[in-house]
Amino acid sequence: MAVLYPEPYRVRERPPTVEELRALNAAVGWADLPDDDVAVARGLAASLFGVVVTMGADLVACARLVGGVCFYLQDFIVAPAHQRKGVSDIVLREVMRYLEEHAPDAFVGLIAAEGKAGFYEQYGFAARPPGGPGMALAWDSDHAPAPHRREPSKQGL
Repeated sequence: MAVLYPEPYRVRERPPTVEELRALNAAVGWADLPDDDVAVARGLAASLFGVVVTMGADLVACARLVGGVCFYLQDFIVAPAHQRKGVSDIVLREVMRYLEEHAPDAFVGLIAAEGKAGFYEQYGFAARPPGGPGMALAWDSDHAPAPHRREPSKQGL
């Protein structure tokens, strides 16, 4: 069933292009994309689901899901001029619709920007408890640890 959203916004089911993603990242002050456009394109092509919101010819928001059994919501970006106008709700409703249709019992993770946790809580997301397990690795192959060269942990796995 198609969902109608208020003009002037149009919703399309696709991930952003490399150029669109770079432009939105720049608009919100994020600089975490690799310089390699081929690598970024490969990552975008691996999206399970993507959604973009346009106004005329301009992309104003995007998000995408990656994963398989567990999902990760990433690249959820709304251009500053369109924040606090319901565009985030449009995007997340489309993501939730996809999950309902394709993965009704899924685990979905995300990293919320500072001050945005309350928005996600409206949709059923819960913050990790303080001291709860969880880890992340921002991989940089030029400075990555070499675990195969280290002594095994005394704690074991």
